[in-house]
Amino acid sequence: MLTERAAALDAADPLAHIRDRFLLPDGVVYLDGNSLGALPAAVPAVVEDAVHRQWGTDLIRSWNGNGWWEAPLRTGDTLGRLIGAAPGQTVVGDSTSVQLFNTLLAAARMRPGARLLLTDPDHFPTDQYIADSVGRLLGLDVRRVPAREAAAVLAAEAGNVAVAAYAPVDYRTGELYDMAALTAAAHAAGALMHWDLCHAAGSLPVELDAIEADFAVGCGYKYLSGGPGAPAFAYVARRHQADFDHPLTGWHGHTEPFAMSGTYAPGDGISRARISTPPLLSMLALEAALTAFDGVEMTAVRAKNLSLTGFFQDCADTLLDGLGFTMATPRDPERRGSQVALRHAEAYPLVAALTARGVIGDMRAHDLLRFGFNALYVTHTDVLHAVQELHAVVTGGAHLAPAFQQRPTVT
Repeated sequence: MLTERAAALDAADPLAHIRDRFLLPDGVVYLDGNSLGALPAAVPAVVEDAVHRQWGTDLIRSWNGNGWWEAPLRTGDTLGRLIGAAPGQTVVGDSTSVQLFNTLLAAARMRPGARLLLTDPDHFPTDQYIADSVGRLLGLDVRRVPAREAAAVLAAEAGNVAVAAYAPVDYRTGELYDMAALTAAAHAAGALMHWDLCHAAGSLPVELDAIEADFAVGCGYKYLSGGPGAPAFAYVARRHQADFDHPLTGWHGHTEPFAMSGTYAPGDGISRARISTPPLLSMLALEAALTAFDGVEMTAVRAKNLSLTGFFQDCADTLLDGLGFTMATPRDPERRGSQVALRHAEAYPLVAALTARGVIGDMRAHDLLRFGFNALYVTHTDVLHAVQELHAVVTGGAHLAPAFQQRPTVT
């Protein structure tokens, strides 16, 4: 029954042909694209050209001749389409941590009379660390409020909250929150809304302009498949750009960077959010990776992701029942992102044994098995195979082998 259903869903998949835009290894079902996306087929040739011709032959002339200088804004506009941002509001460069610090502190500066910064106790650790750092630097009280309670706290603290900093998707469980509603609640309380889109960009039809978001950041290596260490992006709504007073005023954001002035004067528009020389090889790899989305509507990506995650839950209900697993991800499609997490006391050895069988997911402390579904290359047949292999691992006890009990640095 499940086999026939998987085949039928794959046969009707309007995005099935997009899978050919990726170089997927034989014998592997890859369900860890929520940590590192698979390699897009367009990337190797672009990187080879960047290394051998642009760097090797054209050398420093490539800043002008090969468009290196314009790459952060050019790539930003391309990426902006995927997050509902009109051109001129997104810039690519530096890491997520750097972009987060730069935009979050700038946002807090725009509300000088407010003394609270709200963030999620379930946020990714870096987001919490940087919120604390911004709080120390600006003398703000950082209050950790779960996303589902944030609207009520915003209403109660109206006028006292500078920024609410949240993610639309819980990185552990895949639970999805209502971006529009929380943004509206922040604005009603006089606060600015800052979004971390690491687990949303490329997997959800994020509409930053439509919901009137203020600031957003995100990485380029998860669902966008820009490669390990791909540069991150920052979104600054056009209405805030003239007042964007960020702490990391690097020379690439200067209005006349090659005038070599000793005093900073910000560039126009989103260009002022540029900081320093970007990692060009990674930047060009990300730009090439984004071509995998050519002709693809994010609504279609969302529809397939919901189909994949829902089918995974159905397979788990049928094949893993009574084996010690519990579902951590909401079953309601409106509350589910593009990943599914299962709880099990033996999460790490199960994931390790599963990986040894060619099904790659990951785990998060302390008991979560995570499976990410990139609609551009994952099939329903992959989903069924993954759950069948997990069933075989747990019933056969393969995960009890000593080799799967020792955790490496990266889990």
